Formats: sequence, structure tokens, C-alpha cells
Amino acid sequence: MSRPTKHSPERGSARTRLLEAARDIVRTKGFAATAVDDLCRSADVTKGAFFHQFGSKEALGVAAAEFWAETTSVFFADAPYHAPADPLERVLAYVAFRKAIIAGDLAEFTCLVGTMAQEIYASSPDIRDACGRSIFGHAATLEADIEAARRDRGIIGDWTAESLARHTQTIIQGGFVLAKAGNDPELARESLDHLDRYIRHLFHITEENAA
Repeated sequence: MSRPTKHSPERGSARTRLLEAARDIVRTKGFAATAVDDLCRSADVTKGAFFHQFGSKEALGVAAAEFWAETTSVFFADAPYHAPADPLERVLAYVAFRKAIIAGDLAEFTCLVGTMAQEIYASSPDIRDACGRSIFGHAATLEADIEAARRDRGIIGDWTAESLARHTQTIIQGGFVLAKAGNDPELARESLDHLDRYIRHLFHITEENAA
């Protein structure tokens, strides 16, 4: 998931500023390379304030994943892909929207929880689980539209709305990894184009009958 980034000039509480700093710095440097000093400097708080709020860097990681889930939930709930009346069109509009927000520096459009999960899945189960709740929770928001599209079109197959919803996140997160590896955002956009084609294929949508 993405896209909330860069806090506004009107800064909030010390806790919020630290969470915003984690959101931005971890996506740039990774969790292990992000020092408490980096976070405090960016948030303009003391180390004492940091440990008063979180107790440990790991606790900050869990809170950052939860903060990401909360803020991105609002962002995606207000996004325009919910507008089409047809559920399949909403699913395809979601894919198009995910492609459209791949813009700016890599750290601005890549996913905080995806970044952390890849790095700490074995070393920090608490952070891993918080990242998982965010990723799987977002995937679940697509399930109702996918299932409605299956019913509307009489699609029967050995896949479920839940599995396709999860697959969308596999493609998105994988696209982010490729964009980082190739230092090229176009690699992530390309992945979304293929996801669009794949969904159309599953629902038997061709260029001819889509026209």
C-alpha cells in the first residue's frame, strides 16, 4: 500500500511527528538503518520523548505499521475508484488508481509495511504481524467488489475473491521491489498493466466486448 507522505507544515503531537518520521525515513533507509536519532531529529523531539512515547524502536515499528494502516485506509476510502456502478469496473479502477499514484521518488510511493515486512519478517514477529494486518486488511477491502463481479458475470473457477484480492497486493508489492531493484518506477507501473490484463482475462473481458 501507499500513498500518504510528507507531513504538513502544521505539525501534530510528538507521537504523530515520530510516526510520520518513521513513515518517511524507513521507506528511504529501511527499518534497521533508521536510527532513533534520525527519527528524533526529523520529528524535532528529544530521545526522552521518543522512549516516553514508544519504549523501544520495535514498539515504534509496530505503531508505525498501525499508523500506516489507519492513514492509508482513509486515503483509499476517499479515492475515486469507488465511483463506478459496476463492481468489476471498480476493481479495474482500483488497479488504474494504484498505477496513477506511482509518482515521485521511490520512497514516496512505495509501501511502508511492505518494506518493513520484507526486512524484519524473521527478526521481529510483532512488527511482521502488524504489517500483515495492514496488507491483508487492505486486500480485504477489495473482496466484496470482486465477489459481486463474479456473481454478475457468472464466473466459476478454482479461485476466490479473497485469493484474487491477495494477488493484487502480491503484484503491487512485487512491483515496488522491482522498481527499487531497477531504480525505475516504470517497472511498478508495468506490473499494474499486467494485473489489469490478468483481471480482464479472468472475467473474460476482451477489447472487443469491452468496447
